[in-house]
Parts: sequence; C-alpha cells; structure tokens
Amino acid sequence: MSDSPDAPSSENVKPREVLYCGFCSMPPEYCEFGPTIDKCKYWLSKHDKVTYAILYNSLEDALAGASLGEIQLEDDKKKAKEAAKLERQMQKKMSSKIFIKRIERTRRKCVTSVFGLENFDVDLKKAAKLFANKFACGSSVTKNNQGNDEIVVQGDVSDEIYDMILENWPIVPEDNIELVEDKKKK
Repeated sequence: MSDSPDAPSSENVKPREVLYCGFCSMPPEYCEFGPTIDKCKYWLSKHDKVTYAILYNSLEDALAGASLGEIQLEDDKKKAKEAAKLERQMQKKMSSKIFIKRIERTRRKCVTSVFGLENFDVDLKKAAKLFANKFACGSSVTKNNQGNDEIVVQGDVSDEIYDMILENWPIVPEDNIELVEDKKKK
C-alpha cells in the first residue's frame, strides 16, 4: 500500500460528530419528516442556531418577503384582532343568562333544569356530578328541545343551586341568573 501525502492515514482520522435532535432523537435534517416538526424546530432554534438557519432559513425568508416594519405591523394587527376577539367573547359571556327552571311533573314531584352554564366555560358533567353529590339525588346532562345541553336535577332544589353557582363559579355574575317556575297545565 502506498502512502500518498493526500490520502488520510487511519491515525489522523477522527470520528465525525453528528448532531441529534433532543426531541425526536433523529438528525435535524430528518426531523421535517417526523410528526413533531414544530417541537423539533423549537429545540434546534434553542440549541444550534447555525444549523437551524441553514435548514429552515426563517430569517432570510422573512427579510426577503417583507421589511421589518411590515412584519411588526402584521404582528400588531394579529394582536389587535386577538384582543378584539377576546373582548367580544367576554361581552357575550357577560350578556348571557343562566336559567334555573323548576318543572312540575306529577302531583308533588319536581325536577330542576339548569341551562346556560356552558357559556361561562363550566364543565357540565362536573357540575352535574357536583349537584348530584350535594343534594343526594339524580343529576344528568341532557339535550333540550332546541338541541342545547342542560343539567336536569331531580327534586326542587332551585334556590340551593342558585347559591351553589354563585359559590363555586365566581365568574358568573349574580344578575345573570334567573329563577323560572314552570307549572304543569291541567
């Protein structure tokens, strides 16, 4: 075997260091083919900015597509839209009502229906279970005639439910709760 000056000798060859993604454990070049590309991109942007810039060219694309002022304006518009959306949701929440309806069944039997809690981001199943445990009666989430969810509690417990809503969910304003009595027609 001839030793040419250009050929590397086995003594001078060092093993190549390969970067592996800390999230999916594949080389960063292959992360884009996996299901967790966003998390891999985030990890790579934090640990190896040079490789991130080479693979994803995010800064160059942003600068080529728009000037810095335009990028900031777009971000401001997005933030303003999100703030307006949150404001509309809050207004809708504060204008919606909760109806606690006492419905007479036969003779002295009654059920209490609670409608409108979902507008205040209350989990109806948990609320129904809370009512059932508190009053030691049956309680369930059902669909009413309009197709909306409501909680039906066995027994006449409308006043207690009113107090319980105010106690457990402080986001609900007291003015938005209405007590309704529905008598059976003879």
